[in-house]
Amino acid sequence: MAMKTLNALLTCLLLAACNGSSNDNADVAPPEPPPLPDFTAVNTWLQAFVDENEAFPGASIIIVDKELGPIHKAAFGNQTEDTVALLASASKVPTATLLMALHEDDDNIDFDIAAPIADYLPWQGVWDERITTEHALSNRSGIPGIVVLFRDPAAYGAHNCQYVPTGTLQACAQLIYENPLPELETNAPDTVFEYGGSQWTLSAAVGEIVGGATWQQLWDAYVGQPCGLEVFRYGNYLSAPQSWDGNPDSLIGIENPNAEGGAISNLDDYARLLSMHLNDGKCGDNQVLSAEAVAFMQQARTPAADGWGYGMGWWIIPPEDDASIYLYVDPGLYGSVSWLDVEREYGGVVLFEEYTGLVAGQGSQGVVNELIPLVEDAIDALR
Repeated sequence: MAMKTLNALLTCLLLAACNGSSNDNADVAPPEPPPLPDFTAVNTWLQAFVDENEAFPGASIIIVDKELGPIHKAAFGNQTEDTVALLASASKVPTATLLMALHEDDDNIDFDIAAPIADYLPWQGVWDERITTEHALSNRSGIPGIVVLFRDPAAYGAHNCQYVPTGTLQACAQLIYENPLPELETNAPDTVFEYGGSQWTLSAAVGEIVGGATWQQLWDAYVGQPCGLEVFRYGNYLSAPQSWDGNPDSLIGIENPNAEGGAISNLDDYARLLSMHLNDGKCGDNQVLSAEAVAFMQQARTPAADGWGYGMGWWIIPPEDDASIYLYVDPGLYGSVSWLDVEREYGGVVLFEEYTGLVAGQGSQGVVNELIPLVEDAIDALR
């Protein structure tokens, strides 16, 4: 009896010890999350900008960290954190992203971004046969760019089809490819930087041909679905931006999307794209681009010397005091601008909706020159 009682007592003591250990573990607090930057100065700047500039009735911002994901989101004036904006030229990095994804899909698609577009387009063109998709996405094709559209729209002739919502991308690309611009200066490929315009529509047409699908179908398959995008899509509101009502279902120009300037997005979707570029081409567990492709887009084809340089979709901001390049931006005509800071490993986008385009540069330039330094200060304060 004594032995049985002793054994029972030991068993009780052991169980009590085990239970006590379990309770101790349950009481251990999880590790504290890392402190986040204080973006009060960023919010103050945006609020003041909206208050002081009648042409900018609203603004919104999201900042995404490479490891932590979104670390700040805010909206001001008549915008909300769910506002869907016309991106204008802030569409260029996403467009280059899709074409790089097609370039890397060797298992299904025969496409080399460094090969002449003449190898893929089925029409007899009037442009230099050495032009490649890489040249076009670097604004170095030699074909007159979009700046002439503001100076002399009539001189752009048949090429104006890319700025209206009617027709199809392929039909417009054929007009562009087969029609010269005799009143405008052209150049040999990779000799002169001339921003935007017809070269981007030809690139998208190449994408549709090699991909065997529409531009939107390719976007959804290669980027939209892997990244979990909800509203990001391409249309063509460039001829009537002030009629945009913010509803993705009302987007026009779906069959003739403008690749350089026709996309729409909210903050969350654009943040996912920036996160992919920060994380070596991965959206979550999905490898959209290789790390090499992400770096390839950032390579300077037009050097950042006396002014901004250009990669492939990205403008390159020249650093101060011979430091390394770290800041890449993609601004649009209506004031919105996205950026990557590869040194601090974060990205951001500010959405503006100055749909007249007359003073939108005040928004994008203000972000680059004044707001981004405030973001840098907030991040550096935790270093």
